[in-house]
Amino acid sequence: MDPLSPDEIERYKRHILLPEIGGTGQQKLKAARVLMVGAGGLGSPALQYMAAAGIGTIGIVDDDGVSLSNLQRQVIHDTGTIGDAKTASARAALMRLNPEIRVVTYDDRFTLQLAPSIIGGYDLLVDGSDNFETRYVAADVAEAAHIPLVSGAVGRFDGSLTVLKPYEQDCEGNHNPRYSDLFPEPPPEGLVPSCAEAGVIGALTGVIGTLMAMEVIKLLTGTGAPLVGKLLLYDALSARFDTIRYKRRKTI
Repeated sequence: MDPLSPDEIERYKRHILLPEIGGTGQQKLKAARVLMVGAGGLGSPALQYMAAAGIGTIGIVDDDGVSLSNLQRQVIHDTGTIGDAKTASARAALMRLNPEIRVVTYDDRFTLQLAPSIIGGYDLLVDGSDNFETRYVAADVAEAAHIPLVSGAVGRFDGSLTVLKPYEQDCEGNHNPRYSDLFPEPPPEGLVPSCAEAGVIGALTGVIGTLMAMEVIKLLTGTGAPLVGKLLLYDALSARFDTIRYKRRKTI
């Protein structure tokens, strides 16, 4: 692993002071390559905290542009970037935050056709998309590439988060669950309204997106217990967190 420069040691001092992270953990973050799907509500805080943490290479996939209605929750963008590509706006913000890192952008939709061509070389995938089609693609591609997937979702006042590593086994020798073990198939069209249709409280995306970044840091440094086989649920109106366990479905 590359040594940390004096400036990096100063920048990440509060990480290095933590015995669970230390200099070795910070070097792991520096060496890591993470691909983020979506530079919107969830992607904004996740990207900012991953960049601030010193993750060496961050890829961003998004085919959308910044609009005024985004700014209530997509805090990586600002009024001056309205009309710009979200990838370009996010990259500029991250480079201002931490010029020590590298940011790679893909101005495309994360489809089953595109994803395999860009996932190579990345150590971890983070899905902050807003639709089930992309979530299933992310889950399939991450499993095929044998890399962890951090997946989050929000709607109105509720959010959820899980970590997927279905290519590995748990301590009892059972394969970890897939995304399809949570959602065997996408809900019927129109059953789950989008944020554009139902609304979403802006700060909720900050809560879930920040938790996504925390799971990324844990996975990359080997610290703590990631949410593998667990779905974290957050109810913003009651300020309540719940965690439910789920398992791999048995095939007949």
